[in-house]
Amino acid sequence: MASPKKSCDDENEGEKVIKQSFTPKWSIDAKNGVHLWCRSQASGDQCYVSSDICVGSRTFLCCPGALYAIKTALSAFNGLKDRGSRIKCSSCKIIVHEDCKSILTDKIKVCCRSTFQDVEIGSYRDNTAINHHWIARRTLKGRCRTCSKTFGGKVCSLLNETVAMSCSWCKEVCHNKESCFNMKKMSSENCNLGDHANLIVPPTWIVKLPEKETENSKHVFAIKPIPSSTSKPLLVFINPKSGGNQGSKLLRTFQWLLNPRQVFDLTEGGPGMGLDLYKRVPNLRILACGGDGTVGWILSVLDDLKVTTSPPIAVLPLGTGNDLARSLGWGGGYTDEPLTKILSNIEDGEIVKLDRWMLNVIPNPNADTSNQEEGRKNLPLNVVNNYFSLGVDARIALEFHEAREARPGKFNSRFRNKMFYGQAGGKDLIQRKWKDLCNYISLECDGQDMTHKLRELKVHSILFLNISSYGGGTKPWGTSGSNNFQSPRTDDGMIEVIGLTTYQLPLLQAGGHGSAIAQCKRAKLVTSCTIPVQVDGEPCRLAPSIIDIELLNTVNMIAKTKSHGTSAKKENVEKVSLPLKLLSLQKYEEEHHRKANLVEDAFPLGDVSVSHNTDLSEIRSQINELLKERDKKFEEQEREQGNNQPKKKTSSWWFLDSCSGQKFFRIDEAQEHLYYVNDICDQELFIAEQREFLAEAAIDEAPVKVENDPDGDDVSRASSSSSSVGQQSQGSRDFGGIIEDAAQVEEKPDPGIDMSDMDIIAAAKMGYLDQVARLHNEGQNLMLKDHDGRTALHHAAFIGNVDVVRYLVAYAPISVLDAQDDIMFHTALHRAASRMDKVICSILVSGGASLDVKDKQGNTAEEIAEIMGDKVLADYLKSVADPVIL
Repeated sequence: MASPKKSCDDENEGEKVIKQSFTPKWSIDAKNGVHLWCRSQASGDQCYVSSDICVGSRTFLCCPGALYAIKTALSAFNGLKDRGSRIKCSSCKIIVHEDCKSILTDKIKVCCRSTFQDVEIGSYRDNTAINHHWIARRTLKGRCRTCSKTFGGKVCSLLNETVAMSCSWCKEVCHNKESCFNMKKMSSENCNLGDHANLIVPPTWIVKLPEKETENSKHVFAIKPIPSSTSKPLLVFINPKSGGNQGSKLLRTFQWLLNPRQVFDLTEGGPGMGLDLYKRVPNLRILACGGDGTVGWILSVLDDLKVTTSPPIAVLPLGTGNDLARSLGWGGGYTDEPLTKILSNIEDGEIVKLDRWMLNVIPNPNADTSNQEEGRKNLPLNVVNNYFSLGVDARIALEFHEAREARPGKFNSRFRNKMFYGQAGGKDLIQRKWKDLCNYISLECDGQDMTHKLRELKVHSILFLNISSYGGGTKPWGTSGSNNFQSPRTDDGMIEVIGLTTYQLPLLQAGGHGSAIAQCKRAKLVTSCTIPVQVDGEPCRLAPSIIDIELLNTVNMIAKTKSHGTSAKKENVEKVSLPLKLLSLQKYEEEHHRKANLVEDAFPLGDVSVSHNTDLSEIRSQINELLKERDKKFEEQEREQGNNQPKKKTSSWWFLDSCSGQKFFRIDEAQEHLYYVNDICDQELFIAEQREFLAEAAIDEAPVKVENDPDGDDVSRASSSSSSVGQQSQGSRDFGGIIEDAAQVEEKPDPGIDMSDMDIIAAAKMGYLDQVARLHNEGQNLMLKDHDGRTALHHAAFIGNVDVVRYLVAYAPISVLDAQDDIMFHTALHRAASRMDKVICSILVSGGASLDVKDKQGNTAEEIAEIMGDKVLADYLKSVADPVIL
């Protein structure tokens, strides 16, 4: 995939403009050891060239093996000479000033890692060993592979001392001292490519052909793999513009984790060249980073290349709907999971089959086109991977497509796109433009006429569904088969036909489903007027046509399995003892943006035995035991102080990410399996705990709320009387520095509480959708308020329960969206914004929540998001004030 930019030689002559995502060249002038420069936001002086050349009075990294002059810490802040902005190589992570780039490559001659072999065609198998590519580092996390000790931090950083040497291939690190790193010995050692060796394409597999060999060849490079039973080489295709800034960030990270020559930029010629190069590699796997359209693009190119056995494809969802990714277990959108974890999931993923369907379209000769709206005679795609539909849902998709084509700058975020769909769906609910759809179509399924069934159901849309998910995660077929239908599968050779009305469409978001029409191996549609249709999200207006739907082929996909929590690679990893520090949830919420304060206030709970690549979910049981021991000591202290009736204690706790930024981040318990220990901590592991104290005599009492902080975390709680909490002993308030004021502690409902006694607010606090729906059907008012003036929607929005929020938005009076509590005058949108919950905010805005309502302190939801430091959410709420729909 030849890059349109200048050659490497031109680059090193002081070029000022650095391309944000730069991929290796595949042309005849491609060279080994060329850095892949991109802009860097790294703070501090981290230039790799020596102090004599870069800035005279400062000490910088030299090339490996050189002597380093250590000056005083004060000199590190004086005499700085501006050398331009910093740039970073995404392949080896070297950082230099832009003006020092030519010095690095021409004078010091520090090259990037070699990504291919440049040898004679007959000798490429002579050397299959891979050498380490050692790079000096000033700051590094982790432990030395030789002595197992951690690396120096702030002092070494101030003095610009080289702390460690790390290999760009296997990521192993050593202290930069003779006892740990011997350059001569290390240079003769072969590299094993690290944890993801099975996925990495070794540079010895990629051979650059001599110029005389390329005269009659369309490729300059050839892939010469060495087959292995464990090797599963991965090909990554990514659009840097996908998902806002996510795409370019992911591109650079994959270039670091893998061989840059197995990572392809889709904006530079598409997937064709990469697939053609690698199509004969055994056990090849593909990762499509993008939406469902990216997967369809790759599959269509594989069809054109006539690949007999389709390589299995995994999906990293960066699109808007991501229904195929949802069906395969990869989720509805990438949310900054560690890429090392994703690579492990791809390696261990289950290969499943996916049917693909051909659409054969011909004009309808019997249709009267004299008074018809103009339409196309063919479809935008003739192969269905996910779904094909016509009617009202396709019209909404077409409106979105046309608006995006006219004003692309207005559709650069998932939330804004989903907002558009919600608003367009609301318009259709009123206009009902395609209420007479059944009068213009006829349907046959496996030779049986189903038109009468469509007319009985008065459908406004017909959906042919190949996967379980549709429209951003809804399940229109339902969770189980009905009548004589089988449970749908992606490889059963049958496609599901579903009828939808304008009223059923919005209820899909609340867990509803459409009307099952048929499961068939072949279908025929005849339309007599121009109707909006969509194929895998690509919409158009189709002129009167006859459409035959039949099975095309079956391809391989990679499904994310649930057994990825434990990796076989971790069995031989040395265990380390990691200090565990505890914070109260109240303290975390007050000070989460003040990292230093939380570190100082954290209470040492004990040590946990882990390896640095252990899943968080694997050590939860260890931490629970430490908390039980703490509680046991607490009870003994209560008895010593004369309290003979110790209170029953319940607690919830969360891991805190202390190393990903300038503030702590809470890890949701449902996502713990996605993180390794070393993803969230360096030297100490932090957790945040929410403790509650229940008096034994009050367990069976009705749930009531204890007075606490006006806008505190009142999620999923009920308690005994406030007087019992007020009787909390002084010893319990001071124990371990965890509970500062027992009067501020809220309570959870005891498991023994009879669910039938709950009101609709308590059910919303617990996040029980079934209970909320049951109570609503029994006549309870969805506008009911508690003694703080909060509705069920206030509580559901605060705990982030998407299902309950969607139900309440759909069924409660619209005034509930702007209802304010009696304490802080917060609406549900205020509370969701204070939790930085973008999904809940999007649902509320789509439902019609006002953006100009101010709380007691005069802040709108947008201003609260800014105060919390969530610029993305604040920008989204600001953009909604300028709606896209005219």
